[in-house]
Amino acid sequence: MEQSDTIALAPAAQVLAQRAPGPVVVEVEAARPLSPAERLWNVAALRKLLLLSLLLALWQVYAVTLDKPLLFPTLDDTLAALWNGILHGELLGRVGHSLRTLVTGYAIGATLAALLAVAAYSTRFGNDLMEILTATFNPLPPIALLPVSLIWFGLGQASIVFVLVHAVLWPMALNAHTGFTGITPTIRMVGRNYGLTGWRFAWRILFPAAFPQLLTGLKIGWAFGWRSLIAAELVYGVSSGSGGIGWFIYENKNQLETASVFAGLLTIILIGLAVENLLFAGIERRTVLRWGMKH
Repeated sequence: MEQSDTIALAPAAQVLAQRAPGPVVVEVEAARPLSPAERLWNVAALRKLLLLSLLLALWQVYAVTLDKPLLFPTLDDTLAALWNGILHGELLGRVGHSLRTLVTGYAIGATLAALLAVAAYSTRFGNDLMEILTATFNPLPPIALLPVSLIWFGLGQASIVFVLVHAVLWPMALNAHTGFTGITPTIRMVGRNYGLTGWRFAWRILFPAAFPQLLTGLKIGWAFGWRSLIAAELVYGVSSGSGGIGWFIYENKNQLETASVFAGLLTIILIGLAVENLLFAGIERRTVLRWGMKH
């Protein structure tokens, strides 16, 4: 390059040098330590407890304002009836009867759902069979089968178990099938390369890989089964005189013991919350979250 060109480019180079950005200095504000109140508010359990306390307070205020115990008892009367039922053992016995029935129907339904989902994943015939059965029976309300179950199984626990199996089977099977079909081909090929077939393949590959969907199906099946059990006991208990939490509610309704009726309803809610937040949440922490399958 000639000297004249160098002299001509010098001003341009000077301008670019002046416009070139220098080192960027970013001022970062130091994080302000949280106050004790803010730390407490960040605890989800405390926030939920606060909301629950607010709802209970609204219950008490409304019941006192209404002043009609036969129509809507106060929280104090409901808790007193709940404590009396626990103290005399009647309520605990009814709860135990209901839970034993529920566990029986739930276990049978979960086993049948696993068999049906594995068959639907493994064979075309099983897939067609599952599609037909779920399309036919899943929309059918479980309580609608109660008259049929009474005709088939008579006045016994088997009638309610039959209704429970119908309630939990189809949502569990659908969620399991969705989980199986969502497994990546790479995971399936790993199992095939190890020579896994049949139930060994299902146990070692399908169930662990699809466990988040399986756990969701277990939760939905529990909720459906619990509600169907209470509804069946409200009707079935009239015929047989057998004792469950639903029958406890029905008896106290006939005796106009509204506080005891609400105590039974509160017991149902508390059991549902305990199973959801203790049992299933504990399983999820020890499996799905620990394995990194859910954030």
